[in-house]
Amino acid sequence: MPIFEFMCAKCNCQFEKLVFADDDVTIECPTCCGQDVKKLMSAGTFRPNGIPTGAGGFTPPKCKPSGGG
Repeated sequence: MPIFEFMCAKCNCQFEKLVFADDDVTIECPTCCGQDVKKLMSAGTFRPNGIPTGAGGFTPPKCKPSGGG
């Protein structure tokens, strides 16, 4: 989902907003309704090709033996 992080220049509030590429909407701060907001760089969601574990890590997939010798 296209959720972006923003920061308001007026009150320094950081917030997230769901924004689609074809949306032509002005982003407003939910705290002060200011319109001078900047999009922040945020960490993307990463899902490794493995089996999730309960400790926040992952178990790598087991290698399949190759058919040739």
